[in-house]
Amino acid sequence: MTSDLELRSCAKKVIFELVSSKSRSKRKSKIMADQSSSPQPFNVQIDGVWHQFPKGMRVIEACERVGVFVPRYCYHKKLSSPGNCRMCLIEMGFPRLGPDRKPELGQDGKPIINWMPRPQISCAQDVADGMAVRTDSPLVKECQRGVMEFLLINHPLDCPICDQAGECRLQEFSVDYGSSQSRFLENKVKKPKAVQLGPRVTLDDERCILCSRCIRFCQEIAHDDVLGFVDRGSHTILTAHPGRSLENNYSLNTVDICPVGALTSTDFRFKMRVWFLKETKSICASCATGCNTVIGTREDVVYRQTPRENDHVNSCWMCDYGRLNYKYLEADSRLLEPQIRSEGKLVPADWPTAVGQAALQLKQVAGSEIAIVASGRMTNEELWLTAQLVNSLGVKCVDIVPRRGRADKILLSKDRNPNTNGARLILGSRSAPGAKIMAIADAVRSGGIKALVILKENAMHLGMSVEELARLPALIVMNNLHNAATERASVVLPACGFAEKRGSMVNGKGRLQRLNRATRPPGNARDDWEILRDLLQAIGGGDSLHSIEDVFRRMSETVPQFAGLSLNKIGDLGVHILEIEELPPTHPSDEEAIEQAIAVQAARRSVRHELDHVQPHPGASTIRQVEPETAPRR
Repeated sequence: MTSDLELRSCAKKVIFELVSSKSRSKRKSKIMADQSSSPQPFNVQIDGVWHQFPKGMRVIEACERVGVFVPRYCYHKKLSSPGNCRMCLIEMGFPRLGPDRKPELGQDGKPIINWMPRPQISCAQDVADGMAVRTDSPLVKECQRGVMEFLLINHPLDCPICDQAGECRLQEFSVDYGSSQSRFLENKVKKPKAVQLGPRVTLDDERCILCSRCIRFCQEIAHDDVLGFVDRGSHTILTAHPGRSLENNYSLNTVDICPVGALTSTDFRFKMRVWFLKETKSICASCATGCNTVIGTREDVVYRQTPRENDHVNSCWMCDYGRLNYKYLEADSRLLEPQIRSEGKLVPADWPTAVGQAALQLKQVAGSEIAIVASGRMTNEELWLTAQLVNSLGVKCVDIVPRRGRADKILLSKDRNPNTNGARLILGSRSAPGAKIMAIADAVRSGGIKALVILKENAMHLGMSVEELARLPALIVMNNLHNAATERASVVLPACGFAEKRGSMVNGKGRLQRLNRATRPPGNARDDWEILRDLLQAIGGGDSLHSIEDVFRRMSETVPQFAGLSLNKIGDLGVHILEIEELPPTHPSDEEAIEQAIAVQAARRSVRHELDHVQPHPGASTIRQVEPETAPRR
């Protein structure tokens, strides 16, 4: 006879199978429902060839996806489509339907298209199933010639002096789609020139083709509705609203998206022809966002920075603060050669002598009496070499200088250090970056620190006086700008700026990105990683590292987040390596210490600002650009 235990076991098995069967059927029905609910792609014919596109895609984007370029002025893929330039006109049609409401087929077995009698704009029209498009028909070409003729009627012939020459859509489309002759005999309408729309943007109104890109950008991206059109017909001009000016922190993006030479950068205006510029893909090092950029240089001089598209970071935009924060590279206060202190004053020295002197001074002090202040502006490779230096010397006190400012809800980050997350990963401190800075300053004052190494920072930001720094037996400074602390240093090592070196950084959202070299450093300055490598070897704690790639390879072997990567594998758009949630939360005491350090920096800046007004010195304005109190006013 079957026992109760066996009956209960059989019943459990039956119930488990029923529940499992129901769960499987639910999952199957859910998958089928998801598949049925997913939108089916639309079949669209472009210039006689059928393609498939998702619902909601604009016709101009569909054409671009299959390699068919449709000229445009007002359209921008990150903005709304007003359809007011009419340059993107195309022919559009749909299949002819028979009595059974099904498409009629021709002899080739393809649907017969009924073409609309009038051309349509492709920038504001979404694709539809069965739609047919012609982009190169005689009607389209005639429309394009007509639009170009109307745009050029009142446009001035000042291409030889226009800043947009070389990257002007009006020039390019005039050749590709326009006519070589003009039928216009009347006088051109004169409009205002060299109008200061704001502190950083200059307008030549007679070049404006009324595309409204700048207006839509200010409304939709910068959230600062400041620009608009006034007057009518041929006398319509672009201007700022009464009592307003274009002074938000993203104003120079209007210059980037202007298809002609109407809006120009006041800083770049008449400085350099764009075809002379060497363009280098890099990233902005002014805050933790790490906007992707293109640095324009000629003969080792940076003339401009423009945003580079990366939808993972900055889309197509860039703030003015970061864009213009490169002037210090040409400052008169740049450090050009190594120096050592001899008989109470700094004297020039060659690199082996300076590095050897720095190593000697550090080896004469116990590791517990050495402090290293690194920078959140250093690359990952430089921070890794700094960590090796810390381990070789047995240093206990190491931190970076915190740097914070006012953030916005667009791109500008509160963290003004571009590589705080890199410092977290590599330096391996249990406390938040910047939390130990004031403790280091107190130890210097009390005499507990005998040797202080300052890497790419101003020691005055620690809140110490020049006299306190002068009492240190060893003060080793690696920087690119002269300041009050370098005057008291025992060894000065001139380094590179962000545009003069290669490396990698981790932005505020955990994306590993690549910094590329656009210019050579001035004078006898050297790459930061080479200085740290030589110092490490002189101390006796390093082996041969011949290139920045070697440093990254060694770093990837010790830092798990970089495993399997190289500088080449990072690519132009970067690689996401870190979820911010993975980082330990900031302790309240750490946050208080960081805020104290920020307050000390703010007080130092205010004092320096007052001194600069009383007794200005060369390069003062450019130095202030490196560490601004706030971003340009929105």
